[in-house]
Amino acid sequence: MRLSPLGAAVCLLLFAGCTDTPKDDQAASHRERSSVFVMDHHSAARPEVSVITHMDLRLNVDLSAKTLNGSVTYAIAPDHGSEIIFDTDGLLVHGVRGEDGKDLAFTLGEEGKLGRALTVQLSGPTPQVTIEYEAGEGAKALQWLAPNQTEGGKEPFLFTQGQAILTRSWIPVQDSPGIRFTYTAELTVPKELMAVMSAQNPQKRSADGVYTFRMDQPIPAYLIALAVGDLDFKAIGPRTGVYAEPGMVDTAAWEFADMERMVSAAEELYGPYRWERYDVLVLPPSFPFGGMENPRLTFATPTILAGDRSLTALIAHELAHSWSGNLVTNATWDDFWLNEGFTVYFEKRICEAVYGKEYEDMLDLLGYQDLLHTVQRLDSTGRGADTHLKLDLKGRDPDDGMTDVAYEKGYAFLRRVEEVVGRARFDAFLRQYFDAFAFQSMTTERFLTYLEDELLGREHPEISFDEWVYGPGIPQDVVPPSSERFAEVDAQIKHWMDGTPAVSLTTAGWGTFEWMHFLRHLPEGLGTERLAELDRAFGFTASGNTEIVAVWLERSIGSRYMDAYPRLDRFLTVVGRRKFLVPLYTALMRTEEGQAMARNIYGRARPNYHSVSVRTLDELLDWKQMSDAVSM
Repeated sequence: MRLSPLGAAVCLLLFAGCTDTPKDDQAASHRERSSVFVMDHHSAARPEVSVITHMDLRLNVDLSAKTLNGSVTYAIAPDHGSEIIFDTDGLLVHGVRGEDGKDLAFTLGEEGKLGRALTVQLSGPTPQVTIEYEAGEGAKALQWLAPNQTEGGKEPFLFTQGQAILTRSWIPVQDSPGIRFTYTAELTVPKELMAVMSAQNPQKRSADGVYTFRMDQPIPAYLIALAVGDLDFKAIGPRTGVYAEPGMVDTAAWEFADMERMVSAAEELYGPYRWERYDVLVLPPSFPFGGMENPRLTFATPTILAGDRSLTALIAHELAHSWSGNLVTNATWDDFWLNEGFTVYFEKRICEAVYGKEYEDMLDLLGYQDLLHTVQRLDSTGRGADTHLKLDLKGRDPDDGMTDVAYEKGYAFLRRVEEVVGRARFDAFLRQYFDAFAFQSMTTERFLTYLEDELLGREHPEISFDEWVYGPGIPQDVVPPSSERFAEVDAQIKHWMDGTPAVSLTTAGWGTFEWMHFLRHLPEGLGTERLAELDRAFGFTASGNTEIVAVWLERSIGSRYMDAYPRLDRFLTVVGRRKFLVPLYTALMRTEEGQAMARNIYGRARPNYHSVSVRTLDELLDWKQMSDAVSM
């Protein structure tokens, strides 16, 4: 049955899925199945039976004991069944009660890869359910930092990372991207610290350590975020600002000075910003990602504080998520590209508007280089199916699908559509798309139907959904990016290889992107003397720019440039951003000597990393096997 647009929207908003769908005929029949929504593999929740509509969270945050204690109360949609199912992972559930205060029967399912299902029996109308619980030190979403792991070095710090399915490790919740709800919260924290959330936030510390929050727009569980630490706030514009530790807040505010311009540029492109404020929280360096698009409050790594505003494309990316991802959200993690491909496209349009076409061209080409590398790596490791845009992650951790494919191949697909229909028509379509599906969830099939119905029609058969969305690798009709600035960099690489001394190269005015391209495109197998010459000329080992340092350290490992190894040790011990860790540890693991070094560093650094990075690196380094061997 094909639903009307309104009926389809209601079904998707409430249920995130109506039935399981076979995948063997996906591409051929996506139009016919556009209104049949796939159940979220990664949640035990069954919203077609009972679904939450509002959350009220009340917690005491004990940073000494590393525990969260309290309760969460849910309003339930009135048309509900006799039970409601929540996702949990490692939580201690003390009890469940109804609106009348009476205990409700509940059961916890078997522990599995996705945690444990919490099933609550509903008696009578029961419009709300309260769960008393505790989350401990081992909660996967939480990272508890000692004072020496922070910039100030005086106070402990706590932050959460919910994407993809980690929110269930600190809140019992229906943890599916296709289930949206509003929330309020009251948190009690140590008086000397400040709490912030993905909600309306304080800009000054509370005298008693009690903070209240409201999120009036419905969001999925993975976008609930919390941080507690020694924080200050500094305004940047009338609706933008930055939170950071006191010793870093002025630096961050200067670095992010263009935030207000970015918000205005985004609104010019695709309509009003619907979340009231856009603020950024700069976290300690153990944060596993560049940024996380928590509504109203992006969480960001300090590794983007380059000192020259050259890495603020990441802020543009997280801001763009306020439309693609937060406003219109992938219904399941199989549809992750709908969040990230759109956001990369939008990010590059914001950067073009604020910084110009040359900047965007460099950003585009660097992303394409990342995509080529990722596709090659996935193919070589037997994961060719993960180079599809529409994924099949059933039975796997959805984190496995969070590769450059979703980001850069998704972007390339949208860029191809823009090339075919023209930018003006595509911009009008995207603005219409965000308006039509605001605060709703979206499947790949439903988007493709909407794309055909509202933009492509039957006029453009040259765009093959089979190849772009359901096929492997990079289609032949990709729009190849190019950059005049990088052509100049390539010329300098040639001059150096032809014998021009490094100090005589024409590099004046180069920024982060040019240096990244330079280092990425040096020939393989350079000797240590050649790297030493570059290091003397340009100071790569001592650079404070983490993007440049990360590429340089990878090249240094490949050439066994020992002078860079102390910096490599320090870098891997302090920085927890997975984007940097994986290539560096991978490079070390290619040699027997490097493996010993990698495991030595990792043994010391592992306690500093978030569980998201630990999961990836444990597998890369065969850490469990090595630990078991040592303990025998």
